[in-house]
Amino acid sequence: MGIPIIEINIDKNPLASIIWMHGLGADGHDFEPVVQMLNLPHIKFILPHAPYRPVTLNNGYEMRAWYDIYGLQPDSPQDEDGIKNMQTIINTMIESEIVRGIPSQRILLAGFSQGGAMALHTATRFDQPLAGVLALSTYLPLKNQLQEKQHPANKHLPIWMAHGRHDSVITLATAQSSKQTLEAAGYEVEWHEYEMPHSVCEEEINDIRNFVLRVLPDQA
Repeated sequence: MGIPIIEINIDKNPLASIIWMHGLGADGHDFEPVVQMLNLPHIKFILPHAPYRPVTLNNGYEMRAWYDIYGLQPDSPQDEDGIKNMQTIINTMIESEIVRGIPSQRILLAGFSQGGAMALHTATRFDQPLAGVLALSTYLPLKNQLQEKQHPANKHLPIWMAHGRHDSVITLATAQSSKQTLEAAGYEVEWHEYEMPHSVCEEEINDIRNFVLRVLPDQA
């Protein structure tokens, strides 16, 4: 099963690719303005639209979601099947870029909130080395499985995590716990905090640009 996508900079002979996943209830257009602000013409951006599905947390209301959400507490059950099904789809998107001639080491996964959770989950398990992960205002799903399921190809994966100090959707403590889990599994996490709620800010976008240029410089 494929999912619809938006592609940016496809006509500029890109040297790298970023697959950027939106948050719950949004769509691929949500981060188009951020991509424009980043101004990275050597990179192709792929902004997929999550499929529509009922979301238990929102009383079964149907919206775009990468997987179902049962609750936002640390001990809330998780939609393991949904997460793993979407992981397979994202893997296929990565593999399509490799077939097009972009080496895996020049492909980065990014995401906000639920999309960031999918980016972290998928990248740590992918069987070829990736350029890195941008994990914005998010958490690591199925974190108790990480030590067992992480793939050695990405044991040195650069991970950039950022969170708002005033986030009332995914708490700062939840994100920090995910950071600690990643570090305990051997990953180096670059951590940033901003004076913002569950959102993105200009200072963060500048820091994102610096990270991306470090791991995906304007040269193959």
